Amino acid sequence: MAITKSAKKALRQSLKRKKRNLIYKNKIKNLLKEVKKLVSQKKTEEVKKILPQIYKALDKAAKVGVIKKNTADRKKSRMTKLIVKSR
Repeated sequence: MAITKSAKKALRQSLKRKKRNLIYKNKIKNLLKEVKKLVSQKKTEEVKKILPQIYKALDKAAKVGVIKKNTADRKKSRMTKLIVKSR
C-alpha cells in the first residue's frame, strides 16, 4: 500500500485512469463483437450504420492514448475488409 502522500495520489490517479480507459476498451470490444455477429447473420445494412461508430470509437481511443494509432488503423482496416468480404 502507498505510504507517502505523492504515492497515494499516484494510486488515486492510476485507478481513475484505469476506469476511464476500460470504458473506451469495452466500447470498442462491444462494437466489434456486434459487427462480427451481424456479419455472420448477413445483415449488411445494420453493419453499415455501425461502421462510423467503430471508426469514431477507435479514433478517440487512439487520440487519448488508450490504444496506439496503428492498432486503431489495423482494427478499422480488418473490420472494413470483413464487411466488404461478407457482401
